Amino acid sequence: MKRVERILVKIIVVQFILLLACQIFFHHLNAFPELKKLTLYEGVNENNFSKVLETFNSD
Repeated sequence: MKRVERILVKIIVVQFILLLACQIFFHHLNAFPELKKLTLYEGVNENNFSKVLETFNSD
């Protein structure tokens, strides 16, 4: 059982390292500028906070 646990821990560590490497590659090195334009077009990066329910604030 310890052998299986060691293998699972190694797999988790490798996956975490690959996740960090991909995040650095895609976001910080600007690998795909089209992807950045697409997220700006969709409005995912902006902090658009609006009051959806104003009924709670109207005392």
